[in-house]
Amino acid sequence: MRRLVFVILALTALPASAIDYFSLADAAVMYDAPSLKATPLFAIARHTPVEVVVTLEGWCKVRDAAGSMAWVEKRQVSEKRTVLVTAHRAQVRSQPEPNAAIVFEAEKDVVLELVEPLPVAGWAKIRHRSGQGGFIRVNQVWGV
Repeated sequence: MRRLVFVILALTALPASAIDYFSLADAAVMYDAPSLKATPLFAIARHTPVEVVVTLEGWCKVRDAAGSMAWVEKRQVSEKRTVLVTAHRAQVRSQPEPNAAIVFEAEKDVVLELVEPLPVAGWAKIRHRSGQGGFIRVNQVWGV
C-alpha cells in the first residue's frame, strides 16, 4: 500500500508536459487495453492524427479528435504530423492572413499534412495529399 501511495505521489509531482500529436502510419485497430488479446474497439484510418496520452511497453494510449481514448501498438504511431479539419468547410489560404487568396477549401474530416510543426499567429502551414498547400486557421483543425 505504501508503494502505491508513493507511486501516485510521484506521478502527481511530475511537471505538465506539452501535448504530443502524431499520426497513424497505417490503418490500425484500437484496443481497450495494451494487448493484442484485449477487446478491439474500432479501426482508425491511416494518417489520422492522434494525441498520445500514455506510452507503455510497445503501446500508446491515444485520444482522437472525437475524444475517444484507446490503445494502439506503438509501431503504428508515426512521427509524421497531420491535422483533421473540424470546420464544416475550412479555407486554405496562400498566406497566413485572413484576406489572402484562397488556394482551396477542405471539408470536415479531411486529413491534411502539417508542414511546419508550430503554428504562427493562429495559422498552420498544411499540404493536401494532392500537393496543394497553404495556411489554415488552427481553430478549424484538430491536431495542432
